[in-house]
Amino acid sequence: MADNKFLKNDESIDRLYELRKLITKYKHEYFVLNQPTISDAKYDSLFNELIALEEKFPDFFKEDLPTQLVGAMPQEAFHQVKHKIPMLSLLNAFDEKDMQNFDRKLREKLDINLVEYAAEIKLDGLAISLLYERGSLIQAATRGDGHNGEDVTKNARMIRNIPQKLNGTGVPEILEIRGEVIMERKKFKELNNQQKLKNEKKFSNPRNAAAGSLRQLDPTITANRPLSFLSYGLGYYSNDLSFAKHTEIMKKIEIWGLPVSPDMKVVFGLQACVDYYYEIGRRRSTLPYDIDGVVFKVNLIEQQNVMGFVSRAPRWAIAYKYPPEKKSSKVLSIDIQVGRTGALTPVARLQPVFVGGVMVSNATLHNEDEIRRKDIRVGDTVVIRRAGDVIPEIVSVITNKRPVNSQPFIMPKECPVCKSAVDKSKEESISRCTGGLFCPSQCIQSILHFASRRAMDIEGLGNKLVEQLFRKGSIRNVADLYTLTQEQLAELDRMGDKSAVNLITSLQKSKTTELHRFLYALGIREVGESTARTLSTYFGTLEKLMSARVEELLEVPDVGPVVANNIRAFFDELHNREIINRLQYYGVNWPGKIIIGQARPLNGKVFVLTGSLTSMSRDEANDKLAASGARVSNSVSKKTDYVVVGDTPGSKAEKAEKLGVKIIDEAELLGLLNQ
Repeated sequence: MADNKFLKNDESIDRLYELRKLITKYKHEYFVLNQPTISDAKYDSLFNELIALEEKFPDFFKEDLPTQLVGAMPQEAFHQVKHKIPMLSLLNAFDEKDMQNFDRKLREKLDINLVEYAAEIKLDGLAISLLYERGSLIQAATRGDGHNGEDVTKNARMIRNIPQKLNGTGVPEILEIRGEVIMERKKFKELNNQQKLKNEKKFSNPRNAAAGSLRQLDPTITANRPLSFLSYGLGYYSNDLSFAKHTEIMKKIEIWGLPVSPDMKVVFGLQACVDYYYEIGRRRSTLPYDIDGVVFKVNLIEQQNVMGFVSRAPRWAIAYKYPPEKKSSKVLSIDIQVGRTGALTPVARLQPVFVGGVMVSNATLHNEDEIRRKDIRVGDTVVIRRAGDVIPEIVSVITNKRPVNSQPFIMPKECPVCKSAVDKSKEESISRCTGGLFCPSQCIQSILHFASRRAMDIEGLGNKLVEQLFRKGSIRNVADLYTLTQEQLAELDRMGDKSAVNLITSLQKSKTTELHRFLYALGIREVGESTARTLSTYFGTLEKLMSARVEELLEVPDVGPVVANNIRAFFDELHNREIINRLQYYGVNWPGKIIIGQARPLNGKVFVLTGSLTSMSRDEANDKLAASGARVSNSVSKKTDYVVVGDTPGSKAEKAEKLGVKIIDEAELLGLLNQ
């Protein structure tokens, strides 16, 4: 029970876990799907809030958090590449005060009065690394999560200004060049015109178009896309290269035949940085490509070495971001969307307006409290901003343009989809439909969640297909998926015999899963992937979890009162139990079910993992430890039995030494697992 003291007594911890889920979701949308749903400014605000909470509560810190990873995990469709040197992100500045603090810390640490900076534009593209061996391009990889990226070598060879062979002399035997793949605005418009003529999906902005074009499984598609590359620095190299300044590195890269930014400039001191920021800002609209800020790097390499790094960024560089572009529009209507958990989300339908490179017509309003705080009404003229996102944010209302007969928005008392009552608890700002799985919208969203990759991983079951099946009455809940026939599927729009066979095969394959994936797929409120894994490890069997009392659930690490009550309420619902019984009847199973009381080699042992493993992923290690009866914790304490140290371990290893906790390496872990 002691492990839950913060969860019970401090609402900040709940916020910390909520932010981790949100940041992970938004990273996946931006880096993997190329379809961001919030603005850069909103993301940065949430990210900084999360960092502050993690600093406040260090016991809840771990190395594989979204704040410690640069991008998002690579897609499984591409072969993974491990970066010899991590591809880090940058610290951010949003105003002159942030820049003043950055410059002051540099001067204090370096004990100098004036810092020499290399100033350059911050491209809004996709970061990649190019690996050359004896001057020939042998590999290209995306940044991925900073440690592992996607192998896009074949596609990178299709980019015309990436040389297959380097020029000049003094090229190391192994050389890694880092930079951004971009698409110029003019060429982006031409591409979208071609997409329109072919009746294919248009891209939302140049960054998404560049990322989507580079990460194609078919290189011929990439070859037909107008991509460019600009270098911003070096990664790994095998020979000793002697450079005194960053600008010298960039000149050498240009001599070797790689393009660099034409706007790089050496500036001295804070005021010169600010002047450069505003100079580029004035020219921003005339540049051939999108940028979202400027970057300042300490120019002297020796001083860079003195400053060093934090976990995800160098201390000697910063990105000074431009504020999001703002435009005005009119609120034509406010519609309500119903999510998987019944949450009612108001969405403003806007008079279409061109903002930040795309035409936008929707803006999420989050919840009723947000609407009331900003007093947004139908008919209002509003200020919206966009910074690379698809759905922009309403900043404020221009009240002097408000229609005389306007009325405040009122959240409906009944669900717009199923007409069930809407409830809003005192603990939440969210209104929810009480219809549960009676509500068609909740049913459809729960089925999509059940089929998602991190849950049951039913490939080919998309949104439109589920809606069709639901509309025809073929499915009403997740168990109905396993009653579908090839004939039923083949009758649907855009669904031929081959697609039907593939989906049936995918459904059959999904029946063999893992307990934690199954728990996550059920869609219990507040039970994400991590909590589902912890529950499966702690209870061992679904039967034991389903019968657990709230008091027993509260003994589980990372489970607080809200989550415990949600779990108990879910399994107390007869309908949910019937669905679970049907799923098991149709063959859904998870091998290696743990028999309660069964002797397992690591029963009750508490493990903490730090650093990256080479023989298995972190998820695989968690699964194997759970199967052996162990519990994996996120923090080191006197109750910890083993701390497993992999490559580039964090502070947990130091804490283990101080507490006298046994430290083992990966080989010793494998030895324990093989018992």
